[in-house]
Amino acid sequence: MRNVKLLNGIFKDSQEKGKEYLSFLDVDRLIAPCYEAQNQEPKMPRYGGWEATQIAGHSIGHWLSAAAAMYVVTKDERLLEKINYAVNELEYVQRLDPEGYVSGFPRRCFDQVFSGEFEVGHFSLGNSWVPWYSIHKIYAGLIDVYSLVGNERALEVVIKLADWAKRGTDHLSDEQFQRMLICEHGGMNEAMADLYTITKNQDYLELAIRFCHDAILQPLANGIDDLEGKHANTQIPKVIGAAKLYEITGDEKYRAMAEFFWNEVTKFRSYIIGGNSINEHFGPVGQEKLGIQTTETCNTYNMLKLTEILYRWEQKAEYMDFYEKALYNHILASQDPDSGMKTYFISSQPGHFKVYCSAENSFWCCTGTGMENPTLYNRNIYFHNNDEVFVNLFISSEWKSNDEGIILKQETQFPNCEKVLLQFDKVDPQLKQVHIRVPYWLSDDISILVNGEKVNAVPNNGYVTLKRSWAKGDSVEIILPMNLHTYTAKDDPNKVGILFGPVVLAGALGKENFPESDILDDHLKLNNHPLIDVPNLVADKNILNEWVRRVDEDSLTFETDAIGQPGNVKVKLIPFYELHHQRYTLYWNVLDEEAYKLFVDEEKEHNDRLRKMTVDFVQPGEQQPEVEHGIKSSNSNSGYLNVAESRWRDCRDEGFFSYEMAVEADSQMYLLVTYFGNDRTIFLDGKLYERNFDILIDGTKIAEQNLGGNNSDHLFDISYEIPLEITKGKTKIEVKFASGKGNIAGGIYGVRIVNRHEE
Repeated sequence: MRNVKLLNGIFKDSQEKGKEYLSFLDVDRLIAPCYEAQNQEPKMPRYGGWEATQIAGHSIGHWLSAAAAMYVVTKDERLLEKINYAVNELEYVQRLDPEGYVSGFPRRCFDQVFSGEFEVGHFSLGNSWVPWYSIHKIYAGLIDVYSLVGNERALEVVIKLADWAKRGTDHLSDEQFQRMLICEHGGMNEAMADLYTITKNQDYLELAIRFCHDAILQPLANGIDDLEGKHANTQIPKVIGAAKLYEITGDEKYRAMAEFFWNEVTKFRSYIIGGNSINEHFGPVGQEKLGIQTTETCNTYNMLKLTEILYRWEQKAEYMDFYEKALYNHILASQDPDSGMKTYFISSQPGHFKVYCSAENSFWCCTGTGMENPTLYNRNIYFHNNDEVFVNLFISSEWKSNDEGIILKQETQFPNCEKVLLQFDKVDPQLKQVHIRVPYWLSDDISILVNGEKVNAVPNNGYVTLKRSWAKGDSVEIILPMNLHTYTAKDDPNKVGILFGPVVLAGALGKENFPESDILDDHLKLNNHPLIDVPNLVADKNILNEWVRRVDEDSLTFETDAIGQPGNVKVKLIPFYELHHQRYTLYWNVLDEEAYKLFVDEEKEHNDRLRKMTVDFVQPGEQQPEVEHGIKSSNSNSGYLNVAESRWRDCRDEGFFSYEMAVEADSQMYLLVTYFGNDRTIFLDGKLYERNFDILIDGTKIAEQNLGGNNSDHLFDISYEIPLEITKGKTKIEVKFASGKGNIAGGIYGVRIVNRHEE
C-alpha cells in the first residue's frame, strides 16, 4: 500500500472523499466514551448512534486504522497530528485503570467473564453487547498505527491491553474459553496473531490460538459447510485470523479452513456485486434471495482482506477476479460521492435504494469499515515477488518497489475504455517477468504490445507472462476487450443481472416516491418504505447486444430497447458505483414472450401486500432488528431452523422476551406473529414443555396462544387485534411474549405490527 500512488480516476476521487470524512471527525468525541468508561469527564460529548450504546469505542479503533492507512497513501500531515493525539489520549485513559484496560465501555463485563461464571449469547457476553468485538477495533487500530505510521506509543498501549486480556483469560478453562467465543468477538485471533508477529511474544500466539472458535473453524478444516443460519460477519474475521495463524505456524488445518471458506462464500453464497448475506446471515447454499438487507458492507471489507492473504500464498487469477468484482461493485458503490457517507446494507430488492449513515449519529459497524475502505484502494493492484511483478487491477497508479529499484506507472481510463498503458520509469536488472491478469470477463482475446510490437499473449493460469530483459522506458500496451454479458442468479434462471466487463450495470429507476432523505441515523427506518413496480424485460438474454446499446462513448451509460413490460419501457443502465440517491435494480426478470404471458411473481405480490400494511417488523433472533427494537429477555434462546430458512426466538419456565415497536397512534392495530407449523409439546432437559404462552401489549394480556404442531413443516401467521385503548395516543408499544412454569413461548419467527387484519 505504501508503495502505490493513485494517479486519477474513480478510485482516487473516492479516496479523497473518504479522507474528508476522516478529517471531519473529532477525536475527542470519538474517545469520549473511553473517558466515561473510567468515570472521567470527557473533553467533548460522545457521538450518537452506536457510539451512544454498549458498543461505544469501536469507532475510534476503526478511525485509527483508517487514518493510519490514509496517511500512508496521502501523506496528509494533519491526519498524522490527529493520529498521534488520539494515541496519546488512549494512553492517558489507560493509565487510569490499574489493569491496563482501555475501551469505550466499563470493564465489569470482562471481570464477570474472567470469573468463569458468565452469561453468553450470540451477541451478548457478561450482560454487555459484543464486548470483544468492540474492543478488537481498538486493538486493530493501535496495531495499524504502529505498523503503518511507526508510532511506538501505540505499540506500548496495545501491549498493555493484550497483557490484560492474557491475564484475564488465563483464568478460563478451554471449555469456558470456547463458551465465551459463542458471542461475536471480531478478529481477536487476528489481532493477537499480528501482535505476535510484531513482538514474538509467545503469550500472544497462545492467545491467538485460544481465540479460534472451534465450533465454526473445525468443520471448515474438514471441508464441511455448516454456515447456513450463521451471522455472516461474525465468522469472516475468525477465518482471517486462522489464515494469519497458518502464516505463523505452517499448520495446514488453518490453510484448509481459509481456502474452503473462501470457496464456499464466493462461489455459492454471494450476490452479483460480490457481497454476501441476507439480514446479516448466511442462507442455504446456492440461494440468492433478494431483499433490502442484503450484502452487508462489512462482510465484503473482510472478504477482501481474506482474499489478499490467500493471494499471497498462491497467485491465482480467480482471487483477483473476485477482488475486482467486489471492489468495483460493492466497496466503491458503498460510499456516497457527494457526502462521503457509507452504506450498511446494499439492497438487492428491485426498486429500492441505498441508505447511508449520517455524519454524527450512526457509527454502525459499516460506518467503521466504511472509513477504512477508501484507504485500501491502493492495495493489490500489483504484487511483487523476487524477480516477477503481477499486474492484477487496472487502476491508474504508480508503483515503486521497496528499494525503489523499479518504478512502474499505469495509465488508463478503465473501465470506460479498454486500453491500459504500463510504463517503466526505472528498472532493476533483477526483474525478469511481468504477469498481466487475464480477466474472466474478456469478450475476446487479450492483446498486448511491448514497445509497440505485438507479442504472443497466451494465457496460462489466468495470466499472460512477459519474459525479457526489462529496461527504463519500456512500455506495455494492453487491450482488454469488453462487452455486455449477463449474470444468472444461482436460484432462478429468469433472475438476471447485466454487466459490462467487470462492472455491474444497475437499472436507474429515478426518484418516484423517494424518501425525503436517504442519509439516516437509523438504517432500518426505511425498510418498509413503499417500493415501485420494476419492469420485466421481455427479451432473449442470450442475445443481449441486440437489445442493449451504449449511448455515450465517454461513459458506461446504456439503454435498452422498449422491452420493459408492461408499457414497452426503455430502461437506462449505469455502473452501480455511479448510482446514488435514486431507485435501482440489480436483478431483472428476463423472460421470453410466452414465459411473460404466464409469469406471476408470487413472492413479489406477497411481499408488496405485507409492505403496504406493515407499520413495524422485528425478525427475532437477528442482532440488529432486536437491538434497534430494545429487546429485553429472560430465560430466552434464539436459533435458526433450516427447514424454515428463518431465525427464531423463544423463552421458557417463567421467561419472557419483548420488543419496543411502532404503532399508528389513532388507528386500529394488529399484531401479526409468525410461527412454525410443526412446533408442539417437547421433551427438553428431562422435562415436558407445552408451547402455551401469553402475549401482552404494554403489560395487558391480549391473547393466550397454544402451538400444537397442526400446520405441517411451514411457517404460518396468526393475527391478533390490539385493543384501540392500548395504542391510543401512542407511537410505540411493548410487545411481550411470556411463558409460565413448564411452558415455552414460541418459537416466534416474526413479529409484525400491521394496520389491517390479516387472515
